[in-house]
Amino acid sequence: MSADADVVRTGRCLCGAIRFRATGAPKWVAHCHCESCRRQTASAFTTYAGYLRDRVVFEGSPPAHFASSPGVTRSFCPRCGTPLAFQGARWPDELHLFLATFDDPMSLTPKVHVNVAEQLGWIHLADDLPRLAGMSAPKPPPPAP
Repeated sequence: MSADADVVRTGRCLCGAIRFRATGAPKWVAHCHCESCRRQTASAFTTYAGYLRDRVVFEGSPPAHFASSPGVTRSFCPRCGTPLAFQGARWPDELHLFLATFDDPMSLTPKVHVNVAEQLGWIHLADDLPRLAGMSAPKPPPPAP
């Protein structure tokens, strides 16, 4: 079992009405450059930690939900407006938490940029992380006949 399996990371919205606990290591940590995430957060890009849904518990006031597009639900604090999570039908067992809402966002490190096909042209990041045009690595070509 991984040393990170029992680590509990906590976070909250701006006003503190909603807190969360995420147990164990996230499946992934990524910067997202898609237009929808930019609009929801009013930022050039955002960073998520993808957890199995059953490893995340919200406490205090319940988050509000907004169906932003078919198969996508975004959770936020109805009191202060802080975006908290993304849920997509494409990943039914996952909950994607905004890394900036963690109490210790430095405890996790992003490993990839996704949706860079939608990245703003004036963003020039100097990291060496992989950059994917969409949400997943390109599929290898089919084997030759």
